[in-house]
Amino acid sequence: MLSLIAARFAVTLVEETSEYSVRQSLDTKSLTWAEVYADGLQVVLTGTAPSEASRFLAISTAGTVVDAARVIDEMDVEALAALAAPRFSIEILRNEDEVSLIGLIPTGADRADLLQRLSRISNDDEIADLLESADYDIPDGWDNAVDFGLEALEALPRSKISIDALRVTITAMAESEERKLKVEARLKREVPSGLRVSFDISSPRPVITPFTLRFLQDEAGPRFDTCSAHTEEGRSKIVGAARKAGIEGDLDCRIGLGVPSPNWADAAAMSIAAIAELKGGSVTFSDADVTLISPPGTDQREFDRIVGALENSLPDVFALHAVLTPDPSDPSQGPAEFVATLSPEGLVQLNGRLNDEIVAQTAESFAIARFGSATVSNRARTDEALPGDWPLRVLSGLEALSLLSNGSARVTAEDITVTGNTGSKSARSDISKLLSDKLGEGSRFSVEVTYLEKLDPVASMLT
Repeated sequence: MLSLIAARFAVTLVEETSEYSVRQSLDTKSLTWAEVYADGLQVVLTGTAPSEASRFLAISTAGTVVDAARVIDEMDVEALAALAAPRFSIEILRNEDEVSLIGLIPTGADRADLLQRLSRISNDDEIADLLESADYDIPDGWDNAVDFGLEALEALPRSKISIDALRVTITAMAESEERKLKVEARLKREVPSGLRVSFDISSPRPVITPFTLRFLQDEAGPRFDTCSAHTEEGRSKIVGAARKAGIEGDLDCRIGLGVPSPNWADAAAMSIAAIAELKGGSVTFSDADVTLISPPGTDQREFDRIVGALENSLPDVFALHAVLTPDPSDPSQGPAEFVATLSPEGLVQLNGRLNDEIVAQTAESFAIARFGSATVSNRARTDEALPGDWPLRVLSGLEALSLLSNGSARVTAEDITVTGNTGSKSARSDISKLLSDKLGEGSRFSVEVTYLEKLDPVASMLT
């Protein structure tokens, strides 16, 4: 009896001590919702936890007071709010007869009817059904969206249709621009009320042959007779040049295949700018052939300067043929000439006319050798009607110009005129001797050179 009483007392002491210690630890961590009672060495936790995390925290807290193996979990967790329905959607890919489906649909949706409708445009063997289903209510608008998506799929043999209850996105390739416009127009008429639809239907670019562009400016103002571009960026560049030339309103510049050079837009923009600078005329591109016609009455020197700059700026593949329209009131348009100018800063400009590309390259190389590559700007144009001794006269004028500090050398078929300033007292005689030796007896030239002491490196030295 004494042993029984002692055992009973010991059990009560252990249970009360364990229960008190665990409850105190739970209250310290604000877990007041948990109930604790001890049964021998076991500590039982009851109550309703607000979340699974709170339940786990209660078990962990009790395990720090007594051996975790002695903690018995009989707690409940509050029921969570009903889970929201997932987003139901279907992605349909079609490549002619091959059709693939992937996505999630409601269990109540008529899957068999969907596959039967797809079998009208594809054999069952060509349909890859990767759809999953979830047991939720069918969302509002789902059936209308699926019906419209299948209509679009049937009209577009190469397409991707994305369908959900609120939106259908159509990405496809049409056989031609005309087919694209027809399909878009028909589908837009059939869009169900409340359904948002987006179209991204592309079509292959047409082949333009020859690749043409014609820009002209006359009394009616600047305009395009025809315009072609090879990219959106190229069209923007051409349209931008036309806007600067004065065109207003909408511009139609067709994008297509068959461009003769990736630099088409740059060449077109340069030519349009040249017409604007001439204040009239026209420029016509037919593949890589470029024809520029000036307005009547254009000054010969101005024409040579503008055309020369354009000819030297055009990419290599383009061949420029420039025509100076004669002035009806002045049939003589002035003599052919070549003018080279040297600025006080050392910049050299070549303007006027040269026989051909070989002569143009030779004159530019000679000028670079005399004045430096960074200072020479070649704006001369080619003219095959020039006399045979023209290259010699041009090179002689350039060499004479190299003896000046600044000035110009003007070359015509009759004479050569060299004017400018120099810091050498012997420059006049040196130039005269040079031209006499180069051009031979009977040659006509004039030297109008002014000696300036401030340009003389010897005279300006400190005493």
